[in-house]
Amino acid sequence: MGRPERLGELLASGYRPRSVREELRANLIARIRAGQPLFPEMIGYADSVVPAIENAILAGHDMIYLGERGQGKSKMIRKLVELLDDCVPIIAGSEVNDDPCAPISRWGRDRVEKEGDATPIEWITRASRYGEKLATPDVSIADLIGEIDPIRVAEGRYLADESTIHYGLIPRTNRGIFCINELPDLAEKVQVGLFNVMEERDFQVKGFKVRLPLDVLVVASANPEDYTRRGRIITPLKDRYQAQIRTHYPPTRALEIEVMKQERRKPRTQAVPLWIPGFLEQIVAELTIQARKSADISQVSGVSVRASIANYETLLAAAERRALRLGEDEAVPRLTDLPGLLASMGGKVELEYAGTDTHESEILDNLVRRAVIEVFGEVCAAFDLDAVVRAFEDGWKVEVGDELPSREYADGLDQIAGLRKAVEQLGCDSSPARIAAAVEFVLEGLHLSNRLNRETSGDRVVYG
Repeated sequence: MGRPERLGELLASGYRPRSVREELRANLIARIRAGQPLFPEMIGYADSVVPAIENAILAGHDMIYLGERGQGKSKMIRKLVELLDDCVPIIAGSEVNDDPCAPISRWGRDRVEKEGDATPIEWITRASRYGEKLATPDVSIADLIGEIDPIRVAEGRYLADESTIHYGLIPRTNRGIFCINELPDLAEKVQVGLFNVMEERDFQVKGFKVRLPLDVLVVASANPEDYTRRGRIITPLKDRYQAQIRTHYPPTRALEIEVMKQERRKPRTQAVPLWIPGFLEQIVAELTIQARKSADISQVSGVSVRASIANYETLLAAAERRALRLGEDEAVPRLTDLPGLLASMGGKVELEYAGTDTHESEILDNLVRRAVIEVFGEVCAAFDLDAVVRAFEDGWKVEVGDELPSREYADGLDQIAGLRKAVEQLGCDSSPARIAAAVEFVLEGLHLSNRLNRETSGDRVVYG
């Protein structure tokens, strides 16, 4: 049976309108009872952020999400749309999504009065009931609320006529969810314009008071530093957000790895089979964690999870490029691919002391070394590598490089006592490409532990 297309049919069907907050609350209750998570894709938030959001929805509160960049604020806000009903009816052609049973605009009321049960109905999806605006200093009241349309006035309408108003984004998102990203960047006079929308649910346009009982959930995101800095968000507007949702970065390395594996771009076609050792995944995640703890990196803006994701993608791309160039059967990242992360991470961190003699590449290189030694100390803590060290003390030298064929690593594996056993313990002995990755990890870990010397010659590294 099709959906009603006229007001009379809608009323006869037993339709009962409900507010956005009632929709969100009812659908969340149903989801909780069914044991379904609110944000299944958001890793690490189940016991911290999600309960606060659920409380806010059940209480019918407007929310502001506070967190550094790359913590999934916008993603979670957009996911709220999934708690709206699939479709809701509006008066066909309405600019403000007028409910056929209770239109809020003069246009909607006049049409229902004129056409009665024959008033045409259209159904809008949940996706079309979500509006979003990135706050910038040039965003105006007209953009968000509306303005008097001079063309309509020129046509002979009076300024006091509601039909002269060109509605902004918020009225057009009536019966939906509206998000303002980076709220502190909104000019103060525009923030003032949001008072009535959030409290009394009406608004004014150039002194003309339009009493539109808007049904809209207003959500915002902000960086904590901007949020608390004096004058960035005016106090009365802060007070109107009944729920403050504080986000955070993944608290553990394992969760950081889960996020970057879930969010990385997965090409439709893979040129060669791809495999990444667990220790390299840990190094990529640990690199971001080290950056978040570093005194050389500004912690005000934070170090985004996007850094881990981009680094992970870059590492996989480097392995794929090498396999294609060398004609190898498998692409496996190595430690000699890590210098390539400068390109993917460089724009995602801000130095604490800009203009100092320390170059960004030096700081990032130091962070990589810290990440490698941290992971090596954990992964290889139980390994007996004394025989490997003695072999180098006896005069052995090993050259590694990101363009060195994997077969050369595999062919020389048994020439150094103890090295094969270490590779087997790492679970990387099944192919030349995996052996190459494990050999580089063991040798670099020993070097950073001050047990091996290392010399650099162009793109090649020699351990001895």
